[in-house]
Amino acid sequence: MNIANWVTLSRIPFLFLIVLLLYIPVRFCATWGFIMFVVAALTDWYDGYLARHYGMVSAFGKLMDALSDKILMIGLWMTILTFKIIPQWTLFFILLILAREFLITGLRLIASVKSVVLEAEKLGKLKTIAQIFSTGFFIMWYALMRDRYAIVPDFIVGTAYGLGVLFFVISVYLTMDSGIRYLVKYRHLLLQMD
Repeated sequence: MNIANWVTLSRIPFLFLIVLLLYIPVRFCATWGFIMFVVAALTDWYDGYLARHYGMVSAFGKLMDALSDKILMIGLWMTILTFKIIPQWTLFFILLILAREFLITGLRLIASVKSVVLEAEKLGKLKTIAQIFSTGFFIMWYALMRDRYAIVPDFIVGTAYGLGVLFFVISVYLTMDSGIRYLVKYRHLLLQMD
């Protein structure tokens, strides 16, 4: 364990803190939830920076970085679906994303048994960025609506929600596309299973 790995793992407790802040029916708690989400999202960049800059890159770090991202994003999407921040029709796509994430995580575990490390690819990184932006805009919209900021014009509130939907659609596409590419690229690992 090194500092980069601790930063990576911090995203898991951040999930519970964000959900708690969104749940508490006290003014400005949702805003603090949004702020905590931004901090958690920045850890995804910061842990990679620390690992590369100080030579702390490890197989454990790569695996936990991907896993922590998935736990944070899926946990928050389940939360914003439960809080009715996003419409019910998104459940189907969230389940598709969940299936893809479990499948790729399983593939990573199979690879690790064979001493192969599946590094994050560019498309997978773009997928994570789109998921972060989508979730961030939805949480921002929820905070603006619940904490009743009178100074924020309605068009900004509406734009936040619209951007959340846009990035959600982009993230669904990138999630499916990158999942298929992973399976095609590393199908030999599945075919060589004992």
